[in-house]
Amino acid sequence: MKLRVLSYNIHKCIGGVDRKYDPSRIIEVIGKLEPDILMLQEVDAGVARSNGDHQVEVLGEALGMKYRTWFPNVDVRGGGQYGNAVLGRYPIIESTNIDLTTRFKKKRSVLHTVMRVRHDDVDRTVHVYNMHLGLAGYERRQQLDMFLASHPFQALHADTPVVVGGDLNDVYGGLGEVLAPAGFRGTERRPRTFPAWGPLRALDAIFVRGELDFLELSRCDSQLARRASDHRPLFADVRLRAHRNERVGTPPIPPRP
Repeated sequence: MKLRVLSYNIHKCIGGVDRKYDPSRIIEVIGKLEPDILMLQEVDAGVARSNGDHQVEVLGEALGMKYRTWFPNVDVRGGGQYGNAVLGRYPIIESTNIDLTTRFKKKRSVLHTVMRVRHDDVDRTVHVYNMHLGLAGYERRQQLDMFLASHPFQALHADTPVVVGGDLNDVYGGLGEVLAPAGFRGTERRPRTFPAWGPLRALDAIFVRGELDFLELSRCDSQLARRASDHRPLFADVRLRAHRNERVGTPPIPPRP
């Protein structure tokens, strides 16, 4: 079955050019892309600049995505926090946060979400890792090493469907080389996503592992996406394979003696 995965640094729903707080623009941009799995970065909760909104709830309700999770990374002066969120059209059965903060640097993490995807002949558990990495090159590589060494990831079978994405701040485009030895696959060239009004850098990324296949990786180029945030949304169409011997409502075929 085909899934659409979208990664978007929403910049607290504040426009990258006009600095206007307007969640309706983010909602419209995302809604037209019709994602099944949505990874968001810089999502506010209880912050004055965003009217005290718990943005994962505001966006989730407006988009009709009832399965959602959020974890705060950074405390905001004056009250409130911001962090990463994952929303989906399929049930979230587990959600944990993995701290990727390096010494003397801003707090960073990856939000690990486990989804149960059931559709036609597919009934799979999909692991989604939504991350927002640091600004320094050495910091980003260290953070990916921390992620790859983490218990939740190390415990996964090589065939388990895994999506890794987010705002990697990948200024030089080399972080895919860190993930490749662990079995992750991306596209040869990623669309540039920053700054939104005229993208120069491919800061955002989506990678897959296990029984997932890339079909297409694209950037949203609508006029509204140029203004709604300081990043463009990045979305991937992927194919989720049915597990071997797996059919919905049918038990697995036992091995021959």
